[in-house]
Parts: sequence; structure tokens; C-alpha cells
Amino acid sequence: MARILLGVSGGISAYKAVELARLAIKAGHAVRVVETESAERFVGRATFEGITGAPVLMSEFEPDPARGAYPGDPAPDHAPISHLELVRSADVYAIAPASANTIAKLAAGLSDNLLTSAALACTAPVVIAPAMNDRMWAHPATVENVQTLEGRGVVVVPPATGELASRGEWGTGRLAEPPEILAAIERALGGAAYAPRSLDGLTLLVTAGGTREPIDSVRFVGNRSSGRMGFALAEEAARRGAEVTVVAANVSLPRAEGIHYVDVETAQELRDAVQATFPGTDAVIMAAAVADFRPAAPVEDKISKTGLDGLTVEMEPTPDVLSELAETRRPGQIVVGFAAEHGQESEKRGRSKLERKHLDAVVVNDISRADIGFDVEQNEVTVVTADGAERVPRASKARVAAAVLDAVERLRTRTGEAQRS
Repeated sequence: MARILLGVSGGISAYKAVELARLAIKAGHAVRVVETESAERFVGRATFEGITGAPVLMSEFEPDPARGAYPGDPAPDHAPISHLELVRSADVYAIAPASANTIAKLAAGLSDNLLTSAALACTAPVVIAPAMNDRMWAHPATVENVQTLEGRGVVVVPPATGELASRGEWGTGRLAEPPEILAAIERALGGAAYAPRSLDGLTLLVTAGGTREPIDSVRFVGNRSSGRMGFALAEEAARRGAEVTVVAANVSLPRAEGIHYVDVETAQELRDAVQATFPGTDAVIMAAAVADFRPAAPVEDKISKTGLDGLTVEMEPTPDVLSELAETRRPGQIVVGFAAEHGQESEKRGRSKLERKHLDAVVVNDISRADIGFDVEQNEVTVVTADGAERVPRASKARVAAAVLDAVERLRTRTGEAQRS
């Protein structure tokens, strides 16, 4: 278990710090929170106190009822100076969100509130996750301040690009997602496991991306899947302690440390890679968009359009990899599929797929919407199981991945109970 001091500065994204605290506690860490006065305008103390089980402080001059102790630790027999005791006991100090104003104070060494005073007294690793308007993030002063902090060894979790707080604005400045920030915090701690994690000992196979079926040497039949959802699932599972293999079909996204990646192109290559790995896994999540059909007779060289009025390509079905896995799995193995459905009755079609292919769960997403699904940062899904359906509202794919992994954990629990009975 690590002791995390979480500093929250003012900004609309302060609500994400609540989720960060929840994830950190679920991972086995103890969390204390300090807020600026501006931060309390967005998220009150009671919210953080309810999540962490510890008092929230805002001022150097207010007494700390816990006397600087973290949840699970005994309180000292004296009343220490709060900001000194909090950072003395902390294994890491994370500031999320870190506003432009707070970053400027940290770079200048100012200490005009509890959050910045604690930073100046801190000898543990410091992680900051900036969040602000894109113009503020790009301003030379902010750029220089961030570079100054990085030069002092501060770990900076870069902001994401997307919709900003001001209506209609888009750019770089969104607070990174809580799982990404927690991963940076744990890396700053050396990547050690401070407590048993929920997926420790689990071997997980994830497929991601979209297959490409060749027509000739340069053309192919493919789809728009970027692999973001599959990669988010893999990274969240690894953070929870799983040993993860990703079979990645034409994915150009950055790769996370500690995850094994196998690159493939076609449905047949994906099938071969999955079948080679599946027997040794505890669960598989098939998030890849695998082609249902492929050209029956691909041409080895390039088809020339010279003299052609058109081109007819005969298609043949590809192997149903998901059904094959469900049919050959051993007792206790969990098989989860994805269903990209269009429009109304998506959940109904997803349930039909669940029953037809004998799956444990199907994650249904409606690809008729341009703001979720393929090749975008966010998703909205429904996780369908034999027991019912859970809707996961529109959120980042990292958050959706966490919800899907929560469902996998529940399935593992039920499967284990069934095997014992």
C-alpha cells in the first residue's frame, strides 16, 4: 500500500479527482486530500472525505483531526504541523488537476496555500496532471513553467485533446483520464504492487483494432477500428495486476510497458495468434473488429484499372473466431465479445449474439453515432450478460474499459462460486 497525497486545485475537471481517489483506493492505496479554496467551489470536502475516509484540509492554519495520519495508520500522539506531516508520510504527492495558476506557483516556489506549501516541503516524488484552456496551456509562460518543473524531476501527465469546458471549444487542455494519472503515480513509485490487486494472477487475452483482407498487393477490405478500445482494456487490466497479451490488428497507437503485443493484419492471422495464446489464458476479450468476409481469390500483384469498366470481387466468409473460442474453452475460462450494432434494437441483437455464441458477456456499442465507437476518444456501451444488461454512459474509452473489467471481475466471481458448488 502506498500513501498518496492528492492535491486538488481549481477547475471544472476537479470532479475527475474524485474518480482518481476512488481508483487509487480500489488499487489498495491510502489517500489524503488537500484542496485549494477554488477547488472547493467545484467539489466539496464532504465528497472527498466520503471517498477517502479521511479529513480534507484547505489551510495550513486549520487543525487536522487525523494529525497527519493516512487511513489505516495510527495517528501520532501529538498534533504536528499539518502540511509538513502530510508530505512527510506521503510516498507520492499528486496534484490533479493542476491549474495554470498552481503550476506557475510551483515553478516559482511560492507557498501561499496548503497545496503549494506541501509541495515545497515534499521530498517524495511529485506528479502533476495539468488541466486548463488550450490557449492557457500553449502560452509561453505555461510552457516554460512546465519545463521548469520537469527539470526538477516532477512527473507531468500531459493533458488530453478534446472538448473543453467552454461550450464549443476544442483543443489540448483536458485533464488526463484518472486511470492514466494513477498509472503515472504508480510508475513514480517504482511500479511496485503495494497491495493485492483485483486481477493479480489472471492471464488475459485482448484483441484490438481491425483486420484488413487483401484484394491485391495494395488494396484491401477493412474497417475504421483504431484499436483504442482494446488498448484501453489491456492497459486497465494490466493496472489491476493481470498478465496481458494483445493481438493487435493494424493498430498504430503507442504501446504500454509490461503488455505483450502480437501484430497481425488479416482475420486468419488474428485467428492463428489467438488460438496459439488462448489455451493458457483465464479470459479473453475480443474487442477487435474482425472482417466477416474476405476476397475469395486475392491477387498477388496490383490489379490495373486499364481496360476495366469495373471490378467485381467475390467474397467468402472468414472463420468465426469468437464462436471457436467459446466452443473450445475449458471450464472457468471467460469469453467476452464485442458487438458493433447500428441503431435501434442494438441491445436485442447483442443478446442474440450472447446466446447464439455461448458467451459470458457481449459489449454492445451503437456505431450509428459519430461521437462514439470507431476511431474516436469516447464510447458508450451496454454490457450484456445472462443476468441482465448494464449501460455504461458516454465516457472516455479508459473509463469504459474500467466498467467492462468490473463486469469481468463479477463474472470471475460467479464462475468461481459455480465451480466450488
